[in-house]
Amino acid sequence: MVKLDKKATRLYVLDTNVLIHDPTALYHFEEHDVVIPMTVLEELDKHKNGIREIARTARQVSRTLSDLTSQVTFEEVQDGIPIPRLSGESGRLHFLCYNDLKLLDEVSDSPDNRILAETCRLRDERPDASVILITKDINLRIKAAALRVPVEDYLTDRAFEDSDAMIEGASVVEHSGLAGASLWETLNVEVNVERQNHHTFYHLSGDMPADWHVGMLVSDSENGAEFEAIVRELGPKSATLQLLINYRHHAGVWGVHAHDSRQNFTLNLLMDPEIDLVTVAGNAGTGKTYMTLAAAFQQTLDTKRFERIVFTRAPIPMGEDIGFLPGTEEEKMSPWMGAFHDNMDNLLRNDDGESSWDNGATRQLIGSRVQIRSPGFMRGRTLNDTFLIIDEAQNFTPKQLKSLVTRAGRNTKIVCLGNVGQIDTPYLTANTCGMAAVVERFRDWPHAGHITLKSVERSRLALAAEELL
Repeated sequence: MVKLDKKATRLYVLDTNVLIHDPTALYHFEEHDVVIPMTVLEELDKHKNGIREIARTARQVSRTLSDLTSQVTFEEVQDGIPIPRLSGESGRLHFLCYNDLKLLDEVSDSPDNRILAETCRLRDERPDASVILITKDINLRIKAAALRVPVEDYLTDRAFEDSDAMIEGASVVEHSGLAGASLWETLNVEVNVERQNHHTFYHLSGDMPADWHVGMLVSDSENGAEFEAIVRELGPKSATLQLLINYRHHAGVWGVHAHDSRQNFTLNLLMDPEIDLVTVAGNAGTGKTYMTLAAAFQQTLDTKRFERIVFTRAPIPMGEDIGFLPGTEEEKMSPWMGAFHDNMDNLLRNDDGESSWDNGATRQLIGSRVQIRSPGFMRGRTLNDTFLIIDEAQNFTPKQLKSLVTRAGRNTKIVCLGNVGQIDTPYLTANTCGMAAVVERFRDWPHAGHITLKSVERSRLALAAEELL
């Protein structure tokens, strides 16, 4: 965006893609006025037919505008329709319509160029106000800047700012010497230890770190930690930490053992009955899917806590789409389930390195408890007694991921796996994708947990490719 001096009165001109991206965008400009050009209304009308997501969103925007205009007179429409907002401030909605609109010199007649011309005309008519075009279209922003038209991106949908990073879900203070000495000296708090129902709790009193949140890992080392706990309760002057189970050696999960603090914390979150939503981020090879499947089989086939496992992911291709796929829903999803089959092959290997995944009886047993489903057919379902795994969650929009998370019924645990550095959807970024939204919105919910995995066990080639390409 081009920096400009904003005046007290601002008029935000919304492009069509802003309303399609966020149908509630009208309500996110505080006390300032919002302007919708007639060109935008015409484009919304073109998009409203059909059953695709863009058509549903266009109809939702039209209904919102209809509700705002249904109770006002023609004179009030000309003066601006009041927009009620949660903040208490009330801006106004204006419609922009010119019968004698002239396009800018040397540009073709297209919707984008008409919106540019309408914005310029409004800017000239309102020298007392800052007229700013809001659009998600990068090319339109470049054209607007070149033509000296004030323009900005729509930023309200971001879970966090570009200068920030998605929370790691961990606070690790390396110790030197005595066990945990550096951790407790850094915290400078009073500690009271209590044992309840085979669990150890640390009750802290004093000033708590500003970056702590409920459901995060507190550890004194990344590798070989001697103190690992999860934050159960948190206040400005107090906190309750619960000591984690050590899954490194004898207490494994379906034969899987943790190699560091973050992996151990991941297994604790996956096995904890008090945690209903788990989000695990990390680069390829950090064990996200491997540990999740191990925990799912442990709690479904062994302890019988869940009746079934549902595995789904966004069917977004990394390159060109291969086109139509024949068969049933599971057969159509099979090409997208490479991560599932690869990890199953590793989980079912014996001490001799032989896998029973190709055995017909094993596949039948696993198949009776595991369902591979397309996210496109999940709407309307209620999943009870289910361990739901959402893979490649970074390729979902916040609205799509909300539709999946709200499928949770009685005794259901949801695990979202993803890497915001590998987004294949062209209209999502690391701070606007569904994975980032879920992590940020649930960060203080006591029944959710998030962790970003770092340590990897990968080949020299994979590590070199990560650094060099």
